[in-house]
Amino acid sequence: MAGGRGLGRRFGWLWAAYAVSSYGTWFGFGAFPLIAVLVLHSGPAEVAALAATGRAVGAVVAVPLGPWVEFRRKRPVMVAMDLTRCAAMISVPVAFALGRLTFAQLLVVSIAVAAANIAFNAAGGAYLKALLPPGDLLVANSRLESTTWTATVVGPPLGGAAIGMFGPVTTVVADAVSYLLSALGIRAISGTEPHPARTGAPRLRAGDLLEGWRHILTHSALRPLFFNALVVNGLIMASEPLLAVLLVGRLGFAPWQYGLAFAAPCVGGLIGSRMARPLAARFGQHRVLLIAGTLRACWPVGLAFVQPGVPGIVLVIAVQFGLVTCCGLFNPLLATSRLDHTDSGRVARTLTAWSVSSSAAIAAVTALWGLLATATGPRTAIAAAGVLLLATPLLLPRRENAPPDKLTGAAEAACEPAP
Repeated sequence: MAGGRGLGRRFGWLWAAYAVSSYGTWFGFGAFPLIAVLVLHSGPAEVAALAATGRAVGAVVAVPLGPWVEFRRKRPVMVAMDLTRCAAMISVPVAFALGRLTFAQLLVVSIAVAAANIAFNAAGGAYLKALLPPGDLLVANSRLESTTWTATVVGPPLGGAAIGMFGPVTTVVADAVSYLLSALGIRAISGTEPHPARTGAPRLRAGDLLEGWRHILTHSALRPLFFNALVVNGLIMASEPLLAVLLVGRLGFAPWQYGLAFAAPCVGGLIGSRMARPLAARFGQHRVLLIAGTLRACWPVGLAFVQPGVPGIVLVIAVQFGLVTCCGLFNPLLATSRLDHTDSGRVARTLTAWSVSSSAAIAAVTALWGLLATATGPRTAIAAAGVLLLATPLLLPRRENAPPDKLTGAAEAACEPAP
């Protein structure tokens, strides 16, 4: 298994920083909607707007950050984004303590955090590619993915308990502190990082903004993965709020049952991420990616058949477990494929373009499916999303393209600074 393979001290610090911020994020999961409802007495429309606007506007704000990140050293950018997220989040409990917290502030904070998330992930992906040889990227991405799913299992229940005991802003404080600790962990990574060389004009150009999308859309391996990810993520995420309405509002599930139905299956994500490396080593990375991508599309349609009571809970847990396991297996393979097929000079712009597009697609499909559910009912809308997902494997690349890094990885690794 990948867990026993050492990737060096610098990756250890990077992994630790990622872990602490992931646990903080999932510990504080759902805090803003709860604050909006319990503290500001916001209605359903405002809560929905908070979720959608933060993601959509944050994605727009992040568009020029891709080129900005590309031509700067990545570790200082990651530290800056962590500190930005920390400052934005800590402003919420400060305003709450002073009695000045407003819905507008929550909206601004959610936008700032969403944009900083995209910039941080773009810088982190570029730094990871420069830090490790190509053969170690799947191991690293599997460990990061397993950390995400572990935090997903542990964080929300603990965060919910903390909110119940200490109030709704408690988890926001913890999330802010986690970003500060992440910044300190990244700052502790040793070794020098050369300043990225840039050819051409020193100022930001329109072409720089579009380079990430140009690379994705003209690359025979990345293009189908990109469109597959947009459609799959959009349809899955659009179904989540509708499933909450169906389970809690229509079928009478208790909130704890709803939480259990989504927390317990996240163990599957940990299992899937741990399987990615050994399965890819045995059967080939492209084949496993294709199979996992196909299987993850087969599960969500089962949610349309959920019924009240224990059988309904069992069905939701079984379907979600299968979906999350396949996603946990697919995601590190996708992340590795993106890095393998992208040269070092455009990684940040490519990852930014990918994240911006994903956020925009999720926001658009969620809004569209909300209208569909209003017209037809949540069960019909969930079924429609599940049926459409069955066709998404057709978007996956059928042939394997040898990434350039597999040919030049040894040379690139030799140029890396010593730890």
